[in-house]
Amino acid sequence: MLNYCPRLPESIIAAACSRSGQRVLHVDSRSYYGGNWASFSFSGLLSWLKEYQENSDIVNDSPVWQYHILENEEAIALSRKDKTIQHVEVFCYASQDLHEDVEEAGALQKNHALVTSTNSTEAADSACLPTEDESLSTVSCEMLIEQTPSSDPESALEVNGAEVTGEKENHSDDKTCVPSTSAEEMSDNVPIAEDTTEQPKKNKITYSQIIKEGRRFNIDLVSKLLYSRGLLIDLLIKSNVSRYAEFKNITRILAFRDGRVEQVPCSRADVFNSKQLSMVEKRMLMKFLTFCMEYEKFPDEYKGYEEITFCEYLKTQKLTPNLQYIVLHSIAMTSQTASSTIDGLKATKNFLHCLGRYGNTPFLFPLYGQGELPQCFCRMCAVFGGIYCLRHSVQCLVVDKESRKCKAIIDQFGQRIISKHFLVEDSYFSENTCSRVQYRQISRAVLITDRSVLKTDSDQQISVLTVPAEEPGTFAVRVIELCSSTMTCMKGTYLVHLTCTSSKTAREDLEPVVQKLFIPYTEVEIENEQVEKPRILWALYFNMRDSSDISRSCYNDLPSNVYVCSGPDCGLGNDNAVKQAETIFQEICPSEDFCPPPPNPEDIVLDGDSLQPEANSETLKESTNLGNLEEPSE
Repeated sequence: MLNYCPRLPESIIAAACSRSGQRVLHVDSRSYYGGNWASFSFSGLLSWLKEYQENSDIVNDSPVWQYHILENEEAIALSRKDKTIQHVEVFCYASQDLHEDVEEAGALQKNHALVTSTNSTEAADSACLPTEDESLSTVSCEMLIEQTPSSDPESALEVNGAEVTGEKENHSDDKTCVPSTSAEEMSDNVPIAEDTTEQPKKNKITYSQIIKEGRRFNIDLVSKLLYSRGLLIDLLIKSNVSRYAEFKNITRILAFRDGRVEQVPCSRADVFNSKQLSMVEKRMLMKFLTFCMEYEKFPDEYKGYEEITFCEYLKTQKLTPNLQYIVLHSIAMTSQTASSTIDGLKATKNFLHCLGRYGNTPFLFPLYGQGELPQCFCRMCAVFGGIYCLRHSVQCLVVDKESRKCKAIIDQFGQRIISKHFLVEDSYFSENTCSRVQYRQISRAVLITDRSVLKTDSDQQISVLTVPAEEPGTFAVRVIELCSSTMTCMKGTYLVHLTCTSSKTAREDLEPVVQKLFIPYTEVEIENEQVEKPRILWALYFNMRDSSDISRSCYNDLPSNVYVCSGPDCGLGNDNAVKQAETIFQEICPSEDFCPPPPNPEDIVLDGDSLQPEANSETLKESTNLGNLEEPSE
């Protein structure tokens, strides 16, 4: 099987195929894993912006492939331009220290305070990214090193089995997760070590500090969480890919009402200990949530309301406005206008079903960011013989005229690579192939802030917040706030992701919510300790294509052995990616199990071994139970 671009769905499929004995080749024109599922260090993110600048400047030269097509063949040309990211706008609010040297590779210039643009080309230019005289190979190498600490396959295989770490985990463990493969790379990693010098006074964070600590950031292009009983967690456990990653439990779920952020009770204990609910409300809420857990057994309770929205249904259940708001926006997390009663009940049940497996909320977050997940499955694929080739573009698919099946690809050098099955990311198809496809868009924002949206005794909180839409035609905004113990930002800062379905550009969609929750960082406010809202140090807005739920029939003249994977959707979980991967895998290998556990090393018989060693019962038990993830210790 040939896989063009290893994003999460493609990486899962490749791991499953490799595990079942198929020969797998990953080819990607990018210099990093994951596509739009990737995570970057701060300077790596700036290099990513530069790549989009260069991508927009590509001129389609005369194709090389046309000289390699035979008479009984035809070609499906692939696009060299990636149009999945648009309307990029970058803002820097952190104070500029012109006397401080910036050592981090790929750093922004320090002579701008506010950068805006309306497309990726202008954004990359105005952000003062690496200059044109820097070689492209140099930028690519820097990105591979800086993408995530576990991007090196060898060091990644040394990561301990997956575990859910509590919120009291000490961030000083960072140093154990930094790969070291050579003396030169070790010298590059010196800035990652804990800085013992005297720090500036509280809340005064300069832009130069962000640059110097850039490798402590792991910034996701797509913002998602893992439901603790979701399809992806089940797949990670079943396939034993969980050993390549670590996770933290989301510590709290927040709500935004009347201009204030407050914590929402999740578990039974939280409900009865809550001070924001009256005793009557606590009983009403528990009664309704108990019903939602087994709503299928009581069809008479909802049958007459299937044609109305979940929001309207809640009004019929004798819930106070306060409880209606909590259930709709913080538990079900569904649309106020578009979600039906059944959709809302299913979402509420799923939320409750996931509670308590690993912590007090239903969600997990992978350390070092969402971009770790595609890499985990890429490692599994590589273990079973998969081959990866980055910075290697494909020009066209070669189709046999008689059978109408794809038989090969032609790469940038005119080389023909033959395969039986081809898996292609939808963004690589040309406009001719996608002429009937209508894409949706996702609005994204990434903020670096100086404090949490809701201060508590602990500064290591991981929070999820839904801000409902206020105007017709707009959508609710999901906010995920990450602290430094998630290994996604430097100490003293928070990384905030905002996501919603697009109605306009990302900045137009998300800026009203940003203004409600945050304020720009200015020198005047540094001395004012009474400022309640977090201050924004740096911000990025962009729109990302959402190609989920697009039928294969929308693409023109695709051969039957060419499979299309969509990009990230706007949902909170990853179920869509897993379902898509399993469906395509079953088409390729209909009689094979989807991502079975790898064999116990002691059970493997090597060539020349006359006798198979006896399996150690304790080892077998550990490999099948995955106790760390299945049953976390109290």
